Amino acid sequence: MSATTPTSAYAQLTWQAIVEAHARIAPRIHRTPVLTSASLDAMTGARLFFKCENLQKTGSFKIRGASNAILSLTDDQAAHGIVTQSSGNHGAAVACAARWRGVPAFIVMPKNAPTVKVRAIEAYGGKITFCEPKVSSRNEVCAQVQAETGAALVHPFDNDQIIVGQATATKELLEEVADLDAVFSPVSGGGLLSGTCLGARGLRPGVLVFGCEPERADDAYRSLSSGKLQSLESSDTIADGLRASLAPRTFAILRDNVERILLASEDEIISAMRTIWERMKIIIEPSSAVAIAPLLKPDAVRGLALPARADGTPAKLGIILSGGNVDLSSLPF
Repeated sequence: MSATTPTSAYAQLTWQAIVEAHARIAPRIHRTPVLTSASLDAMTGARLFFKCENLQKTGSFKIRGASNAILSLTDDQAAHGIVTQSSGNHGAAVACAARWRGVPAFIVMPKNAPTVKVRAIEAYGGKITFCEPKVSSRNEVCAQVQAETGAALVHPFDNDQIIVGQATATKELLEEVADLDAVFSPVSGGGLLSGTCLGARGLRPGVLVFGCEPERADDAYRSLSSGKLQSLESSDTIADGLRASLAPRTFAILRDNVERILLASEDEIISAMRTIWERMKIIIEPSSAVAIAPLLKPDAVRGLALPARADGTPAKLGIILSGGNVDLSSLPF
């Protein structure tokens, strides 16, 4: 890393580790496109560059971290399969990557997970165990399944190989648009946002990184505001992929690297989701919309107080559209 010195909590998450992860997973994943929209630029007063992980294999960025983690395991470690907990996208990615590795995948999911995500996991051959929609229940049931199967745990965010895998999305974004002023990413457990921080700092020292979070699942906002890790047992936000809480590992990275967390209401998330569908003609899920929703508020970009560009042009902002797995039979608009 070229901008900040990692704390002992994540000293091993170096730029070289991200480069190695990218080389490991590149033959398996899509290098997703970076799209622009003149109408959204006009709405925000900035130049926006959307990294479209909604067009990624399994429908989300999660395949980056999952494939890196699973392909990094030794044969002995992977021999009894992979176990994880997930609201859906990570589970599908783990099931897919486990199938590539030739081992079973055991996925613990909350019983209120979207049907489209349940079906995706089943289509990749994942074996699902349902739990109550609470963080404590996820952890307990996942531990039980691991004890019963002997499978290797690949946590959705509290895992170094997951984080450096997720960092490859921002690496690709900045390789294509090198002079971004800031990058915006959704935050839940913090794996993607941690990777966004490390990937951005590795290629463009001084770039600002903002996390975006639902008001109804604001543990990251409260954690960074208070300086103490805050937990969230459950949430009913429409952004079903953002209902987890930070881990000590991801909290340490975000505390050192994130400019701040921006919040979005449920109505703002739904409105942003519809705006992307209508203006860009692509499908994103509510969790993706959280990354753009704060920027669609009046004078939002001006309120960020970004440094002026030397050439006097509007700010150049990167947006991570994290996924596109939506139940088309039950849209919120």
